[in-house]
Amino acid sequence: MSRIEQTFAALAAQNKKGLIPFITAGCPDPARTVEFMHALVAGGADVIELGVPFSDPMADGAVIQRSSERALAQGVTLKHVLADVKRFREQDATTPVVLMGYANPIERMGIEAFVEAAAQAGVDGVLTVDYPPEESVDFAQRMRAAGIDPIFLLAPTSTDARIAAVAELASGYVYYVSLKGVTGAANLDVSSIASKIPAIKSQVKLPVGVGFGIRDASTARAVAEVADAVVIGSRLVQLLEQAPAQSAATELTAFVAEIRKALDAG
Repeated sequence: MSRIEQTFAALAAQNKKGLIPFITAGCPDPARTVEFMHALVAGGADVIELGVPFSDPMADGAVIQRSSERALAQGVTLKHVLADVKRFREQDATTPVVLMGYANPIERMGIEAFVEAAAQAGVDGVLTVDYPPEESVDFAQRMRAAGIDPIFLLAPTSTDARIAAVAELASGYVYYVSLKGVTGAANLDVSSIASKIPAIKSQVKLPVGVGFGIRDASTARAVAEVADAVVIGSRLVQLLEQAPAQSAATELTAFVAEIRKALDAG
């Protein structure tokens, strides 16, 4: 059983919902990524999604695009991200870490080399936005053989066939994109999420995390009523972008703790 599976099993046993915060590795300060990861855990994170900076994202809104640009400008690469995960593991052997990004950095490193390096660093899952399931069979098999969960996106437009394809390959959890658009978009409609989740769960026997558009405790709580976990990213990246350096980690912990409290009160 992977760390992600163990985490969701423990949440289910406690009748709790998962909290999956996202930050971009290397932004605003490459030297503080690991500190910020620990700050997320201190606030109550169950799983951390760590963004791998990329120059040409297709799913990221303006806030996360800026964070990638800042990280890239400071020389942050996939190898640096893996090194951050390894350093995080020196103090935290239990919190799952999922890398979220795009195919180009992985293919530049080489899939076999990437999977080996990710496993050695302590990565638990990989979500590659532009790897559809139809093109990911070998990649998913390699990751599972290394003890890494391949995680896939589903969207409001996903067909039954696409859901079935994801069900064949995914492990850990699936990430349901709550709206049509990019990260950080507004106009989240919880009723539309609620109407789609049963169709997903009828085929995918994994926890369903919902993200895109979740920006505060009340929205997170509403989404958690119909999902197994909530993913919150742009709001946290924005917080780190705006917070004074000396208080950034403390503010990050406090914000995540507010979301955690709302989920646990549901």
